[in-house]
Amino acid sequence: MIEQNLIALFAKSFAEHWDLPALTNYIEKNTYSYGELADRIAYYHLLFEELGLEPQDHIALMGKDTAEWGIVFLSVITYGAVVVPILQDFNPTDAAGIITHSDAKLIFVNRAIWETLPDSQLPEHLIAALEIQTGEVVADRTPEARLQGLEGRCAGRKASLYPQGYRREDIAYPEVPNDRLMVLNYTSGTTGFSKGVMLSGNNLAGNVTYAATLDLMYCGDRELCFLPLAHAYSCAFNLLTPMVVGAHVFLLGKIPSPRVVTQAFQDVRPNLIITVPLILEKIYREIIIPRLKQPALKALLRLPFVKAIVRRSIRRKMTHGMGGNFCEVIVGGAALNPEVESFLKRIGFPFTVGYGMTECGPLICYENHKHWALHSCGKPLKKIMQVRIDRGENPEAEVGEIQVRGENVCLGYYKREAETQALFTEDGWMHTGDLGTMDEQDNVYIKGRSKTMILGANGQNIYPEEIESKINLLPYVLESLVVERNSRLVALVVPNVEHIRRDGISREEATRLIEQSRKQLNEEVGSYEKITKFELREETFVKTPKQSIKRFMYQ
Repeated sequence: MIEQNLIALFAKSFAEHWDLPALTNYIEKNTYSYGELADRIAYYHLLFEELGLEPQDHIALMGKDTAEWGIVFLSVITYGAVVVPILQDFNPTDAAGIITHSDAKLIFVNRAIWETLPDSQLPEHLIAALEIQTGEVVADRTPEARLQGLEGRCAGRKASLYPQGYRREDIAYPEVPNDRLMVLNYTSGTTGFSKGVMLSGNNLAGNVTYAATLDLMYCGDRELCFLPLAHAYSCAFNLLTPMVVGAHVFLLGKIPSPRVVTQAFQDVRPNLIITVPLILEKIYREIIIPRLKQPALKALLRLPFVKAIVRRSIRRKMTHGMGGNFCEVIVGGAALNPEVESFLKRIGFPFTVGYGMTECGPLICYENHKHWALHSCGKPLKKIMQVRIDRGENPEAEVGEIQVRGENVCLGYYKREAETQALFTEDGWMHTGDLGTMDEQDNVYIKGRSKTMILGANGQNIYPEEIESKINLLPYVLESLVVERNSRLVALVVPNVEHIRRDGISREEATRLIEQSRKQLNEEVGSYEKITKFELREETFVKTPKQSIKRFMYQ
């Protein structure tokens, strides 16, 4: 059990950093100080009492990633209730299903999203919907519509309790043991229906206290949040950890297109960047590769001393483009393309790749960029997590399933006893479903998902993700998915329309060049990895919030 109590860490931080900025909506430019954050939390605690909510009751949260979203999240867990974050891009029927399955009694939601939810599918135990941004009643589902005047009653009660205003010495949260269920996080995975992952205070404390000891984030530092807070990765490191150390988080609040994010980097100048592979891969594909292919530069790169100068120049431009003030870029949520990894490592760009999953809230492995091993996902968290490679009945095999145990491992799946039992081995290790290896220095290397591995005709293990990473860097390819058809490998390929237009070539010519690239690719991969056909698609693949393709939809 983690020694530090998670809720006590928040109480201490709010009091110590009272006058410092905590959360800012980047677009609207409104900021909450830690004192204002604590004040708003106090109001919500009174509101929960007014609604008759008890500790361990479930409260859903679904909406845009804003400062107010973060305030509601912190209000729920510091009250001792269980927060159920729901990704705002879940379809309405699925969202209604989660509200029902999670036993949520209250939901904070953006009004526009609420109006899309099918009322007939919402459960009777849901008593009300409140607007995330303001706390106003959006829907009163109580029998006597007893929520009329709710905001006024809560404000009046708060004024009588704190006649001199809410002050730092007024912070007093209930004792919530770390072993208590705190977050019910419904995954949006690549293989099917969401399961409610039960994360305890201990799971969250393990992530937060570990991150706080890394000397990457300090009081007064700035972070830019452009990943979905309803996802465990962003929630842990764009909200919970910064709020414990006294950092200042800017919530982007809109779709993170390269242009929008680049401008936000310049404005915020973050000290630490938490991102997913897509951002770095787009920079590499859209900016770096075209520059390296310029004839004059290609000729100069043959000279060793010029190559070093060019690499320094690219590193400086990338660093400046991301604000120029960060100590490290942490990549998580999915695998980074190996070619992109190798290039960034060669130019000395300060990045590292971690490993985690929702069931660990999320962190399993990490290593500082100065010591990170190329193509690894770091090392198991010291004193927090353990990793082993289970090779099953073939102990001589190089690759096995990655299994983990430790402080960050979840309690199981909500109301799914069979799935919870299947999640763990008989000796208490958790199945990750990922295949990989671990070297003598404890660096972990992921090969792919056990559920996506394809068994070749001669018994070879084929990892489609490794082949896709090569296809995705071919000219005029945007993204790809490798599947098995009649014992042969076929790649579903989405052409990069922007690049086709940029180069002024016809769609037919692009198709010919893509097919030519397939033949070149087959010369570089193993005989059992050869792609027999590229099937071109017009539409991009449906993805999870981590930008992983929902593979089960295309099998």
